[in-house]
Amino acid sequence: MDILTIGEILIDLTQTGKDPQGIPQFAANPGGAPANLAVAAAKLGAKTAFVGKVGADAFGRYLIEVLAENGVDVSGVKTDEAHPTTMAVVSVDASGERDFSFYRQANADVMLCAEEIPDAVLQEAKMVHFGSVSLTADPSRSATLDAVGRAKAMGKIITYDPNYRANLWPDAKTAVEQMKAPLGLVDILKVSDEELPLLTGTTDCAAGTAQLAEQGIGLIFVTLGPDGVFYRMGEKTGHVAGVPCKVGDTNGAGDTFFGAALSKLCKEDRNALTVQRLEEILAFANKAASITTSRRGAIPAMPSLEEMGE
Repeated sequence: MDILTIGEILIDLTQTGKDPQGIPQFAANPGGAPANLAVAAAKLGAKTAFVGKVGADAFGRYLIEVLAENGVDVSGVKTDEAHPTTMAVVSVDASGERDFSFYRQANADVMLCAEEIPDAVLQEAKMVHFGSVSLTADPSRSATLDAVGRAKAMGKIITYDPNYRANLWPDAKTAVEQMKAPLGLVDILKVSDEELPLLTGTTDCAAGTAQLAEQGIGLIFVTLGPDGVFYRMGEKTGHVAGVPCKVGDTNGAGDTFFGAALSKLCKEDRNALTVQRLEEILAFANKAASITTSRRGAIPAMPSLEEMGE
């Protein structure tokens, strides 16, 4: 197994337009950042697995089917008989930017427990990935941190996407505290240009990533939307330009970028990774994210290796 992702899987009710009366119309798309990343990496050649929780309902069954159809190992997906599958309503403005409303109190993804992420599952993976949405409430918060701590002790590569969603937290201070808590365990970090100042207090990519690197994070990516990505690898920093596209929907773009990057990095010796090779990988990831951005939905919009020209 190349990449194990832990966290939320949910239904994105994504706005597709309005009917003649002006009433918004929505499509039910599979979503959840760690699940998205598992699919993105699987479609680009990595062996991935997902651990999370869905409800015993039609949406939950559909989500498991979508992961399996896209080549993700779903043996670690649990079904909760008492709590429904989580939903997020995703409204999209004229420029393709998203606004999220979550229906998540006491829903299935939050109910993931530590004993549902056994050591045997962690042992199989080269990389273990998680995001901050899992950290918003217990039991999923404790379960995720416990699993990541165990994986780190096993020598696994830990990857993390803080993935800030303001309306999932009681306030910004709590969000920042919880998002920063696991940084000392992380080997590869992706943050957006909006999340960098939350974690570091600065919008300057060089200064902010230097501060994060002090926690022992070897590879840091700051995604810059259409402007591509800033990276730090130890003392080396640089920028890889984005790939222009006509925006259909930015939902899943960051997950596609990180999944694409990890689909390559999981096959590299990080100690021997050169700047040239890293920039090739990031250019590949930018291209994948651009393709996703040009289409609607998250998982349905993600490219295959064939579409990437490989």
